[in-house]
Amino acid sequence: MHIPDGYLSPQTYIPLYGASVAFWGIALKKVKREVSVRHVPYLAMAAAFSFLIQMFNIPIPGGTTGHAVGAGVIALLLGPWTAVIAVSVVLIVQAFVFGDGGITAIGANCINMAVVMPFVALWTFNLIRGSSQSGARFVAASFLSSYLGLTAAALCAAFMFGIQPAIASTPDGRPLYAPYPLSIAVPVMAVEHLLLFSIVEGIMTVILMRYFMKNEPSLIYAIKEVSYDKIHLEA
Repeated sequence: MHIPDGYLSPQTYIPLYGASVAFWGIALKKVKREVSVRHVPYLAMAAAFSFLIQMFNIPIPGGTTGHAVGAGVIALLLGPWTAVIAVSVVLIVQAFVFGDGGITAIGANCINMAVVMPFVALWTFNLIRGSSQSGARFVAASFLSSYLGLTAAALCAAFMFGIQPAIASTPDGRPLYAPYPLSIAVPVMAVEHLLLFSIVEGIMTVILMRYFMKNEPSLIYAIKEVSYDKIHLEA
C-alpha cells in the first residue's frame, strides 16, 4: 500500500503533507496528555511491530504494494492517536532509510495507514462490539475492525493515485504521474485487500485482542474508552 515517488502530483501530495502535519500535531499533544510513562514502552513496541509486519510487501498491479499494517490493533490497544504516531514514524523511517514508499508520498501514506486505518478500526470495533468482552461478537468486532480499516486505507490509496490521470496529464492526454485511472486502481486494490491482506490483518487482530483480553485487559484502550463513556452517560 506504500505509494512510491512519481505516482502523485504536487497538487495531491502537498495538501496531504499539510493534513498529515496537522494530525501529527494533534496526536503529539494527545499522546503526551493521555499516555502514561508506564505505557511508553508499549508505544515503542507498537512501532516495532508495525515496522516488522509491513516489511512483508507483495507488489500488486497499479504501482503499489499490499501488506498488513497493524494500525488497527494498535488503535484498539493504545488508542488511535498513539497509532497515528507509531505508524507515521514507521512510514517515515521506511521511506528515508529503506526506500519503501516515496518521500514525496509520505503525507499520503500516513493519511492512509496512520490516520484512516486506526480511526476506522476503532469506530468499527466500538460499533460492533457493544458491551461484549468475549465470545463471537467480540471476535467479530476485532476481526472486522482491522479488516475494514485496512480496506478503507487501501481504497483511499487507490483513489489518490487513481485520480492522477484526470488531474495531471499532457495536452495529448498522456498521464504525467500514476497512469492507472480509478476504473483500474480501485477494483485492483479492493479485490487484493478484501480477499487477502485485510483477512490476514483481521486474523492477526483477533489473536492479539484475545491474548490481551486474557492477560492484560486493563491495557486495551477500546475497552476503557467505552467503559468511560458509559459511566459519564449514566451519570
